Amino acid sequence: MLDATEGYITEDGRKIGGVVMEMKNITLRFGGVVAIKDISFDIREGEIRAIIGPNGAGKSSMLNVISGFYNPQEGEVWYQGQKRPPMKPFEVAQQGIARTFQNIALFEGMTVLDNVMTGRIRQMKSGLFAQAFWKGKAEQEETKNRAFVEKIIDFLEIQHIRKTPVGRLPYGLKKRVELARALAAEPSILLLDEPMAGMNVEEKEDMSRFVLDVNDEFGTTIVLIEHDMGVVMDLSDRVVVMDYGQKIGDGSPDEVRSNQAVIDAYLGVAHE
Repeated sequence: MLDATEGYITEDGRKIGGVVMEMKNITLRFGGVVAIKDISFDIREGEIRAIIGPNGAGKSSMLNVISGFYNPQEGEVWYQGQKRPPMKPFEVAQQGIARTFQNIALFEGMTVLDNVMTGRIRQMKSGLFAQAFWKGKAEQEETKNRAFVEKIIDFLEIQHIRKTPVGRLPYGLKKRVELARALAAEPSILLLDEPMAGMNVEEKEDMSRFVLDVNDEFGTTIVLIEHDMGVVMDLSDRVVVMDYGQKIGDGSPDEVRSNQAVIDAYLGVAHE
């Protein structure tokens, strides 16, 4: 078993650090429906941690617990060695946790640049009055944030659409813009909810490359929900598997791939 405070080196030479977040015995209910039942797992600094499972397994609910959209009725969320009290999403974002959504949540009438700039809200400290006149500190702040956003736009290779309204973009590029907006917040943990859903093969390859680049270049810890098992196995350092709100597997891609309970869940058969 891995020590919580010590890291390890991956097969490709990447360094994974100690535990930065722990989900301890999480149970989430909606009325009489149990969406998550007594699930525990951890997330390590610098790793790509996948959460997988059949439809209705509770994956997005778990991501919503991590991001503060839901507060579980039972269990604890620990972040950077401290128990996290019930928090709202904006408070979780202030802790350095950003996310993308399963259904794209962009401002369709705004340009790509302006959409990505909204990801810098946490870094904007000047008051409304100063921003209205755009002088002094507000001007300096705007210039600094815009420069950072331009680097993200270059990094994700969307320079050619930076002035294009998002509503005119094809689906695959919208997904990339949403990733850019999340990265603009400079997160220490990035939550990706099905970032490749609905994409063709070429778009998936591009997005996979960008996910790996974000992890490598920025050292960002990534928690990923994805249905494409080929993508999950190629990208992830560790995988937690859910089925009907319960955890049925947790380990390396190879360990999960050979787990009979996981095989049964995906094939829909009972193991004798």
